[in-house]
Amino acid sequence: MAGIVEQMRERLAGALRDAVHEAGQKGALPAVQELPDFIIEVPREKEHGDFATNLALLLPRAMRLPPRKIGEIIVSRLKLTGLPVARVEVAGPGFINFYLQPAWVLAELPHIVREDENYGKVNVGKGARVQVEFVSANPTGLLHMGNARGAALGDSLAAILDFAGYRVTREFYINDAGHQIELFGLSLEARYFQLLGLPAEIPREGYHGEDLIETVKGFYALHGDKYLRAAAEERREALVRYALQEKLAAIKKALEDFGVHYDVWFSEASLHASGAVQEVIERLQEKGCLYEHEGALWFKAREFGVEKDEVLVRSNGLPTYFAADVAYHRNKFQRGFDLVINIWGADHHGHVPRMKGALAALGYNPDALHVIIMQLVRLFRGGEIVKMSKRSGQFVTLEELVEEVGKDAARYFFVMRSADSHLDFDLDLARSQSNENPVYYIQYAHARICSIFRQLQDMGGAGPDASRVDLFLLQEEAELALARKLADFPEEVALAARECAPHRLPRYLHETAGLFHSFYNSCRVISDDAALTAARLILADATRVVLKNGLRLLGVGAPERM
Repeated sequence: MAGIVEQMRERLAGALRDAVHEAGQKGALPAVQELPDFIIEVPREKEHGDFATNLALLLPRAMRLPPRKIGEIIVSRLKLTGLPVARVEVAGPGFINFYLQPAWVLAELPHIVREDENYGKVNVGKGARVQVEFVSANPTGLLHMGNARGAALGDSLAAILDFAGYRVTREFYINDAGHQIELFGLSLEARYFQLLGLPAEIPREGYHGEDLIETVKGFYALHGDKYLRAAAEERREALVRYALQEKLAAIKKALEDFGVHYDVWFSEASLHASGAVQEVIERLQEKGCLYEHEGALWFKAREFGVEKDEVLVRSNGLPTYFAADVAYHRNKFQRGFDLVINIWGADHHGHVPRMKGALAALGYNPDALHVIIMQLVRLFRGGEIVKMSKRSGQFVTLEELVEEVGKDAARYFFVMRSADSHLDFDLDLARSQSNENPVYYIQYAHARICSIFRQLQDMGGAGPDASRVDLFLLQEEAELALARKLADFPEEVALAARECAPHRLPRYLHETAGLFHSFYNSCRVISDDAALTAARLILADATRVVLKNGLRLLGVGAPERM
């Protein structure tokens, strides 16, 4: 069921269409067969009304009249009987602004309480199948801050899309093949030799993290020096097999402790073993999209608007990572996904047009692939930047972050900024229990509401029946502002889903919590006035529902006590 805001938008749109149609019939405006796609939005600034439309600005070409004049004619023909519209104004170049009676949103409060954990659900997706692939870290070490931000963003987005009517699959792509695995094997071998007292150096481009020392100790505990005398290829294969299993188990645990659970763990190696990589190369060859140059096989990326062509098969006959990635994305669409969403780091920015070009070459709609490019994270402690370097092992891991600030604060802070903006993560702020900490501020609002109902219970009272409460007793500005904000929740979910923008929800929840704290400080909830108490309890309970549902979509808890 559409929320009250969406219902009002639809009713106003209908009134506008009827007004234009009548004006055309009566000769006040030239008749038009079909109206352009106009929008009715909630203005950012309150003085511009509760809703505003650009309809009059889109009609001048057909009407041959100034937009403002068209707006005035439309307004004069509006039939608003039964709608809680206080006044309508034409503003600026021709915007039509609607000002509603302040109490119009109060009818939504019983619906919020009744829907409870389902409030805010919308059907933007209409059952479309969407895959969200995120983190997909090389299983060669521990998860760092970039991985952590991707985990919070991807999991929150997946939850929002699910709440918005999509059928969502969360997927992790395991990079267990290719050059990085060769380097991983050489690095493990060097650590193995060092453990056995033999001189060995890790390749300059290898993995220098100290976690590999512990990995090799575990390997040695199982096999001793058995592989010292084995052929190099056999030794590295055994080390890699053991280490991948250990690292992947550690990654899974770290993500699960972070509240992230995947539906699919997809192996890159399986693409090579199944012949999918070779098959996609042959398919592109058949379509005339490849050419040979200096012994290598190149994809004609420039024919698809990309700046330069891309190597698909090296001169030594080995497929590139790009070839495997094309095969992987082809596999995604072969599995029947209508929309594929990837969350990639900023260093993958140039990879987006190449991948879209390859999909177009294979006959898929490149717009069905949506890539979110995620910018870097800087950690601060005591006002100083915490240095990070994955290669040297000097970085804060996901596990260490969760241990220091907690899962809730970590997840909230990673999502509260748009993915395409750099994130400065203040560890001291995230750990603090103060109003300056946004996640604490929101959770405290939820806990405060729960405290109100515990107080009511201690007094021998029970929560009121929303259907029997006179909500029009809520006339204070703080009450009406909070009720209006609560009614926006379904639309916030819809916009976050459409725009793939989970950062909208933290901002919305913070504003909602602020309005609740203002209401709580200016309006006594439990008082001697039984009718007013009942109305304010419904408003408080509706706020609890919205805060809890919004936090749940972000993977953040809603504590009842703090």
